[in-house]
Amino acid sequence: MRVSRNSKLFIPRLERYYDNLSPISYPLIRFTAGIMFVPHGFNKLFSDLQGTTSFFSSVNLEPAYPFAIYIGCLEFFGGICLALGFLTRIFSLQFIGLLGVAIFHIHLKNGFVWVKGGIEYPLFWLLIMIAIFFKGGGRASIDYSLPKEF
Repeated sequence: MRVSRNSKLFIPRLERYYDNLSPISYPLIRFTAGIMFVPHGFNKLFSDLQGTTSFFSSVNLEPAYPFAIYIGCLEFFGGICLALGFLTRIFSLQFIGLLGVAIFHIHLKNGFVWVKGGIEYPLFWLLIMIAIFFKGGGRASIDYSLPKEF
């Protein structure tokens, strides 16, 4: 691709790289967002289900044991599906719910800043999940190859 003389970029020679790499930007975001949940779910399901259950119970998320299993499965299996772009909107909607509960039920009382247990980190992920929900799987997804998409 030839660089346009009318480019608005400060470094016009970068235009071809931007053009060539922009199609992978959204799949990279969706994949990374999904994969980031997987270790959390793995820990809940396979390492510390009792600890997760105890925590949920301590913050009045009852019934704690079924919720711990559900959230562990959502984060582990849903994270993998989100990364692959499979049933993207269904899983991102569930993550929106999870993050909404985390923000309003757990973190809001601690203010904004994450290092003080505030809403900064879950709010960031909530906004990412909202964007993924509206965008869907995109072209580089399993959803794209299905006859219908949610």
